[in-house]
Amino acid sequence: MSFEKIIRIPNDRIAVLIGKSGNAKLKIEKLCYVSLDIDGVTGEVLIKSQGNVEKIEPFKAMEIVTAIGRGFSPKNALTLLDGENTLHVIDLREFAGKSTANIERIKGRIIGEGGRARRNMENLSSTHISVYGRTVSIIGDSSKLRLVVDAISSISSGSLHGTVYGKLEAANRKEKFEKMKLWED
Repeated sequence: MSFEKIIRIPNDRIAVLIGKSGNAKLKIEKLCYVSLDIDGVTGEVLIKSQGNVEKIEPFKAMEIVTAIGRGFSPKNALTLLDGENTLHVIDLREFAGKSTANIERIKGRIIGEGGRARRNMENLSSTHISVYGRTVSIIGDSSKLRLVVDAISSISSGSLHGTVYGKLEAANRKEKFEKMKLWED
């Protein structure tokens, strides 16, 4: 069985997908056992499996291409191949409606001054966060993903940053405590 899928990414992200001397594209093709046919005019990327599709790699290739299209570096997008990592995309219009001013305000709250808010959330949750266009995208383990989605939803709805960081820290403490209990038992 073969696999083919077309994904459209923004034109300004095509160069990132290809990478310097084609390195990013080649790495994705090699690790996911696919070929990428990239149309530089339309932004369409045709993902074709090489050989039989018996593994999940072509589907991971779709996620990687989508992640790069949503603003991630190829290095961060390739972390989707690690463990149970997955991609989650949040459309900020859910919180801001169609108002561009509100979307920009929410993006500013998520990124924070000098990128500090985004970096804090990434460090507290061991995830990668990208704010691009009208979306916020997160790459991380499924257990951590829910926490970060809730954190971003809270900040987008107007919660204080300190409150959100407190919830993430509490979740980290709880997880460490549960791991300690496993070792004691």
